[in-house]
Amino acid sequence: MLQDSVRPFMADEGKIETQLRHWRDIGCKDGFGHDLWKQFAELGLTGILIPEEQGGSGLGQIEANVVLEEIGRNLTPSPFLTTAVAAVRAMEGTAHADKWFPGIVAGETVAALAIDEGKHHDPAAVALEAKRSGNGFSLSGKKQFVVHAASADVILVAARTGGSKGETEGLTLFAISKGAKGLEIDNLAMADSSKAARLQFDNVEVDADAVVGEVDGGWDVLKRTLAAGSSGAASELTGVAAGAFGMTNDYLKERKQFGTEIGRFQALQHRAAHLYGEIEIARAATLKAAQLLDEGSPQADLFVSVAKAKSGAVSRLAVQEAIQMHGGIGMTDEHDIGFYMKRQAVVDELFGSPNYHALKVAGR
Repeated sequence: MLQDSVRPFMADEGKIETQLRHWRDIGCKDGFGHDLWKQFAELGLTGILIPEEQGGSGLGQIEANVVLEEIGRNLTPSPFLTTAVAAVRAMEGTAHADKWFPGIVAGETVAALAIDEGKHHDPAAVALEAKRSGNGFSLSGKKQFVVHAASADVILVAARTGGSKGETEGLTLFAISKGAKGLEIDNLAMADSSKAARLQFDNVEVDADAVVGEVDGGWDVLKRTLAAGSSGAASELTGVAAGAFGMTNDYLKERKQFGTEIGRFQALQHRAAHLYGEIEIARAATLKAAQLLDEGSPQADLFVSVAKAKSGAVSRLAVQEAIQMHGGIGMTDEHDIGFYMKRQAVVDELFGSPNYHALKVAGR
């Protein structure tokens, strides 16, 4: 039922022409539409993981992933993954939930995650320092690949209050409100026209209430946040693959060569059939990971990495096959198929690349 309501909504309101292309072509600093984010709220999507007693829908990761697959299918730009999924999981059960959840439910609040500092995803490699200062902390350091940072009302920042770079002990998560003194945001356009930023913290002062969870106990918060984000990104990648495949399958039925539709050529049929099977496997992996997260299973982290690795590999195959089977037109900006390759490249790295997650699986 959720899919039945979300799929036509995304296909109509979230389509490439009126969302992705529009915000790219006007050079929007946000990269997404706040009006659409409000429409998400009207459908109850922004509060999908927020308990009913706090104004949300009280649903789970499976339902969030159903939404994300449709977002990926239509390349709909929105802060759903970072805000309604990852940030909500980070703040649940804390005082920050009471502060920020009402705005998220209403579609008025956007949240960002500031975790990575190097070229690749490595949450244990946090070096940004949070020193004790008065009754709070002073943050100094840098972050990069912070999606929606320039649009965010609150940025969740992983900092080191103890231990050394590479250790999971001594990490603390802070919620920093928009406009904090000493915080510089360099907003950048990604390959797919979405926005992410480099952040520079120059003695950014926060009080003790900014801590999410416990001081030096941020790893537990980060684990559940990253698991939810990775699982959601896997479903978005599956949606990207399905969207590219659907567009390509339609093209195979329409484009003619030598007087017949190219979809009748056996070589292309074999490639399309193989891709269909791979997408179904990726979808099964992502839904299994979401199910285990909802159950609180100790195997959830393992299956989340399986899902992210598999969906990344499959979506890369899907967009490459889509471009090739579209021929020369697939390389033009006028055709929408190229946008799928660009989005795949960005989400592929978000919350860890397929290689990162494959190594996690291999190391268990």
